[in-house]
Formats: sequence, structure tokens, C-alpha cells
Amino acid sequence: MMTGTIPIDTAIFPASEYTGPTELAELVRGSEQALLARFTPLVRRQSVTLDMSSIERIDAAGIAALISLYVGAREAGHSFTVVNPSPHIAEILALVGLERILMTRNLAVKSQSSPEFYCSAA
Repeated sequence: MMTGTIPIDTAIFPASEYTGPTELAELVRGSEQALLARFTPLVRRQSVTLDMSSIERIDAAGIAALISLYVGAREAGHSFTVVNPSPHIAEILALVGLERILMTRNLAVKSQSSPEFYCSAA
């Protein structure tokens, strides 16, 4: 099982198809489908921790995408968490009550023996 911090694109595609990380600064209507397309297959195979440090803005569509990934992971017996949200994003997640289920208090990268996959949103 793979572990460590990697760009989003390498989480889904083989290295031969990798063209570099996709910069994701906003998780809003229009960009949420790309996130779902990349991560839905992954959360069904293994636990995922998403680094949201590059996300500056989120709206209802982005929140719905995070919930969808969480539900998909749980249905498959895995976990889906987010780490390193900006203070603004953390506040929004707290306002809608998602910080308790999506955010982890341990911001350290998982060890090599951990079954989680740590992915950077940048």
C-alpha cells in the first residue's frame, strides 16, 4: 500500500500518464467534479487524508464533494479526513458541523506502516 505525501494526479494515474500536479485553490461549483472524479475511486480502495493547505475558497458544492468522498470511504470501510485547512476554511467546516467528522487533530504525515494515503491538494 502506498503512503506519503503526493500530488493529487499521481494518486489516480500511473506515472506514465502523470503530467504534474494540478493546482487547486478553490473547491467551488465547477471544480468539485474534478475532485470527485480523482478521489472517488481512491477512497473506495483505501483510506485518504487530503491536505487542504492550498484551498483558499470553498462553497456548498465543495462541501458536498467532501461529504460525498467521506460517505464513499465509509461505505467501503475506509476513512477520509482533511488536514491543514486555512483558518477561513476551518471556520466554514466548523459552521456546518463537519470539523468533527472530516478534520483530524494529528497533522503529522502518516508513518510508512499506516494504511492511509496522504494526498496534497496542490
